[in-house]
Amino acid sequence: MGRDYEPVKGQWYENVEEDETFRVLSVDEDSELVEIEYLDGDIEELDLDTWHEMDLERIAEPEGWAATDNEEEDDDDEEEELDDEDDDDWDDEDDEDDDEDDDWDEDEEEGNQY
Repeated sequence: MGRDYEPVKGQWYENVEEDETFRVLSVDEDSELVEIEYLDGDIEELDLDTWHEMDLERIAEPEGWAATDNEEEDDDDEEEELDDEDDDDWDDEDDEDDDEDDDWDEDEEEGNQY
């Protein structure tokens, strides 16, 4: 049996026996459940008894971890939404300018009638 680490939210571990890498998403001490996420994005809940039976090593966050890319994509989506909102504002300003131009045309027409 390997080292017996307590699960720590955000910490990365390697299950030596299964050659699997995962991080702890949450620890619910009341229900004695540990939620983990594997490198491939699969999420699993383990009870604390199962956790303590595993041969674990603490490790650093893997380089190029896929979820990091997903988080960046989420940020990009938010930026795109903001850009879209800015575009809408720009369009509204154009519409206002168009309305003013329309008023000018009406004024010219009225001036020509006199």
